[in-house]
Amino acid sequence: MLEQIKLFFEKHLSLASPEVVAEARLQEALTALMTEMMTMDDVCQDVGRVKILSLVKKCFSLSTEQAETLMTNAEHKRRQAVDYYEFTSTINRCLSPEEKIKFVKSLWQIAYADGNIDPQEEYMVRKIADLLGVAHSDFILAKLRANPNP
Repeated sequence: MLEQIKLFFEKHLSLASPEVVAEARLQEALTALMTEMMTMDDVCQDVGRVKILSLVKKCFSLSTEQAETLMTNAEHKRRQAVDYYEFTSTINRCLSPEEKIKFVKSLWQIAYADGNIDPQEEYMVRKIADLLGVAHSDFILAKLRANPNP
């Protein structure tokens, strides 16, 4: 009987490990900045949403339902945030320089999703790249690699 009670509590009341919590925060931070990118030019947000869902599913190995839930939660966090620090500080703690460059490339892919780079989109990618410590040369290379029509 005691064993069954113990199993019940382990199953229903166990706390997530610090690694799982850190990964969830990282996913939310990355997705929040992606959704911010989608809103920069107010054009074809549906196209941007589809691109973000695709990137999130691929990058984090999530189902469509999990990716949509993550995106909804990230959008909520983004709307509550007063600046990008909450997100970029998490990313800076968790990602390597190479992973940050890949993320900047993802932001460019979202910007290119509607077929046009708006000056506000370019400004945002530059700002995020600066906050993540991505070199200007890597910023430019990420832009060139993300361009679907070189």
